[in-house]
Amino acid sequence: MADVRPFPSLRPNPDFAVRICELPYDVFSVEEARAKAAGNPHSFLRVSRAEIDLDPSVDPHDPRVYVKARENLQRLVRDRLLSMDNQPCFYLYRQVMDNHTQIGLAAVVGCEDYESRVVKRHELTRPEKEDDRTCHIEALDAQTGPVFLLYRASPRIDQLLLSKMSGRPSVDFTSEDGIRHTSWILQSPTDISFLQQEFGKMTALYIADGHHRCAAAVRLWKKRLQGALDPAVAAQSSRTAGFFLAVIFPHNQCQVLPYNRLVRDLRGLGLDRFVHRMRELGLFEVHAQRQPARKHEICVFLDGVWRLFRWRKDLVEGEDPVGQLDVSLLQKHVLAPLLGIEDPRTSDRINFVGGIRGVEELEKPVRNGAYAVAFSMFPTSVEELMTVADSDGILPPKSTWFEPKLRDGMFCYALES
Repeated sequence: MADVRPFPSLRPNPDFAVRICELPYDVFSVEEARAKAAGNPHSFLRVSRAEIDLDPSVDPHDPRVYVKARENLQRLVRDRLLSMDNQPCFYLYRQVMDNHTQIGLAAVVGCEDYESRVVKRHELTRPEKEDDRTCHIEALDAQTGPVFLLYRASPRIDQLLLSKMSGRPSVDFTSEDGIRHTSWILQSPTDISFLQQEFGKMTALYIADGHHRCAAAVRLWKKRLQGALDPAVAAQSSRTAGFFLAVIFPHNQCQVLPYNRLVRDLRGLGLDRFVHRMRELGLFEVHAQRQPARKHEICVFLDGVWRLFRWRKDLVEGEDPVGQLDVSLLQKHVLAPLLGIEDPRTSDRINFVGGIRGVEELEKPVRNGAYAVAFSMFPTSVEELMTVADSDGILPPKSTWFEPKLRDGMFCYALES
């Protein structure tokens, strides 16, 4: 059963929240993060990507980066731009993006739930990224970016959360991308007990985004447990480091956008040969459509023209939940055998473009010759993600792009609290 608990959050001064809170660290390259934070000393990127405050020659994994991150977090606390609540609370977090609204609960979740697979994952983690976030959490003695979790929608929980939005919010701002971020504090013992009991009935929570943050928190908890010879110290470690920071959303409120693909060349096939090979796999015709309308459709931009592709029926038959995903089918039948991209995680001939950037970001690099072909994908659904996770399966790389993204700095979990 899910162990979901309140915690005393380190939160932004509401008057400065719009300048403090930022997109997750891994949305930006170092150069993009440096440009984004330029002229804003309060930007949380100075905590999550502290290398931007050091000479560009410094490696992002240099120990000095984590020292600087701790200094910058302490400065925000010292200047009263971040302050900690004096008691454990739950926090309601609402995000509004155009016509889409999602309402989640900020909480901490037991690391043991990750180990026992109550918290279900759908992607593999990379050791170097785990190393980085583990060092970051350890240096700060705090988790400063939440894991984005899903739960199967519960009318009882949703009803309570909706009822709490009539009060005055603790933080309310609209970020420069037009997304509104609002939070409320839930500190009533009755509400806290109710939410813990309701989540305690759940047999699964699902990671939507933040696999490396979650794995890093669990790794540090295990490290501290193993290093604690005194039972009292071990018990304290379980009470604090034994949890990871999360915002948990009902699955039916979450929005998944496509994760599109760009490939640099046709591996010598030539246009006519590539078109012929695609037609062997299904319908492939010139079409004005730039985004697929349904599952098992892909829109392909090639030689300055959009084409609509539909998989041959026999290729999409079967019961394997991973194998039936369009990203899997594309990898199995096109990217690997036709274009020679055996491992999309490591190949430098493929790039991935989040659907939030629009199809124009697929057209431009093909038109200017930087890439040969673009694949506009139909998004993997939340239900498909949960089905794969329930079967202990792993999604192909870059299968989902959740929007809106959580903001780092909205909630921080101090391990010493």
